[in-house]
Amino acid sequence: MQEAGVFIGVDVSKAELVISTVGERRPCCIANEPASIGRWLRELAPSALIAMESTGRYHALLAQLASQAGFTVYVLNARDVFFYARALGTRGKTDGVDAGVIARYLAEHHAHLHPWRAASSLQQRLQELLSRRAQIAVHRSALNQVMSGVDVSDLDVRALQDAFDALLRSIDEKVQQLIAGDAQLAAGCRRLRTITGIGAQTSALLVTLFSRFDFANADALVAYSGLDPRPNDSGAKHGRRRLSKKGPALLRRQMFLAGFAASHSKALKPLYLAIRAKGFTTTQALVILGRKLLRVAFAVWKGNESFDPARLMPANDLKKT
Repeated sequence: MQEAGVFIGVDVSKAELVISTVGERRPCCIANEPASIGRWLRELAPSALIAMESTGRYHALLAQLASQAGFTVYVLNARDVFFYARALGTRGKTDGVDAGVIARYLAEHHAHLHPWRAASSLQQRLQELLSRRAQIAVHRSALNQVMSGVDVSDLDVRALQDAFDALLRSIDEKVQQLIAGDAQLAAGCRRLRTITGIGAQTSALLVTLFSRFDFANADALVAYSGLDPRPNDSGAKHGRRRLSKKGPALLRRQMFLAGFAASHSKALKPLYLAIRAKGFTTTQALVILGRKLLRVAFAVWKGNESFDPARLMPANDLKKT
């Protein structure tokens, strides 16, 4: 087991990296580009642990190069670090302070954190396309909302909507082409699409995830997704449970949409109604159904069988929601 002696926190921006090491008073700065990062990595002790927040795409270069150089890398949830900083009573916010907080968080929690794993070129390309597709879909919906209630009879709004649709179709075709070129992903995708409510986009997202991370069990997958409910109890008081929302927002969104689709299907509508009958709201029931489908997807990916909706019928499975 690697002996952890150096804990390094990095605050990442587009242009620079601000680096803080536990035990050192002043942070240092380097450019967020390959040559500068390479020189810095060569100066580090082999036992150094490096942590950064997930920042969209700006942290990717550092994570990739540090991992390739043999260092253990952690990409942290920004929300966790934010609340940790509040608990420390941090009064100010600068890039140096943020880097120091990340370094302290790493030193305190590294034993319970999961190291970051680099994606293959195929996984990275699929993730990029699926992420961009989701953003484009959001902008298309925003356009419809902006133009709602406005007379557009003399405006060529339809052309822009058609362009959005054409771009989305092009991305979908490319994603399916990439998946078809990999035997494991293609076979897994076919099995996942036998699950009621899971279509082309959700199955593509799931096979990309499952092929990259080897989750120990379905509970670990649910925790990763952020769909795990967190209790809020004290004594005799039972507060409202809320989702942790620690995982990828896109994954949660897709599983919610899968739950929505499944709730209108002949096969799983009885399960949805049984969940609602227990007193859950519509949104809560869809989240629960989406979480169940995520568990099913994990089992289907790990095994070689297609989905059997009978296994999710209310009489068989309403306890673990």
